[in-house]
Amino acid sequence: MNTPPGSRETRLSRELRRAEPSRRAMPRDAFELAMRKWVKGERVEVGAVAEELGVNRATVFRWVGSRELLLGEVIWQSFAAIWRDAMAAAQGVGADYAADFTRRLMESALESTPLRRFIAQDPEYALRLLTSKTSTVQARIIEAVGALLREHAKAGHIAPALSIEDLAYAIVRIVESCLYSDQITGRKPNIAVTCEVIRILVAARSNAGASTVPGRKHSARRTRKS
Repeated sequence: MNTPPGSRETRLSRELRRAEPSRRAMPRDAFELAMRKWVKGERVEVGAVAEELGVNRATVFRWVGSRELLLGEVIWQSFAAIWRDAMAAAQGVGADYAADFTRRLMESALESTPLRRFIAQDPEYALRLLTSKTSTVQARIIEAVGALLREHAKAGHIAPALSIEDLAYAIVRIVESCLYSDQITGRKPNIAVTCEVIRILVAARSNAGASTVPGRKHSARRTRKS
């Protein structure tokens, strides 16, 4: 059937004119397959994803970029779900909200079987993927924390001593050090202490004319005294 005169040719219109729906694999299919493998504890490999989808490796690499980027998308989407739940359930405002939100988020992350299994399978690779400066996961979490802090600052609930960007980065690094402390130092994660540290950081307020880095003036006095 030809395209009706005057109508705009689109991908959808072409698909609808097919005798049968297209069964060709698409980028989302690669993501969904990787997500299923992640949840079941299977190793996510681009080659295996390509084989199951019936496409070549080059095509999947063109879709996802790399194995690390594919896993980053999978982990981020899994994390985003518990993020939304924690945001909805957290109580209080400002620093109290930040502490309660962090507690709920960390508890859910520690209870995530796919995440804990992924870390246990290859701790060094997992931590690099989750926490390095090139990590898609870390970058998106820092961005999300920054957005949340800006929202509370705009509402007047917080007036951070640090810039929003620096505070968001510090919070994420503190949470990472707690979540993965069993792998980093062999110590059990201490959620209560971590949340209190974050509450103190977020509650610290900037003072007009004062240094934005806590302790700098005190250090200067000590230097002059010595």
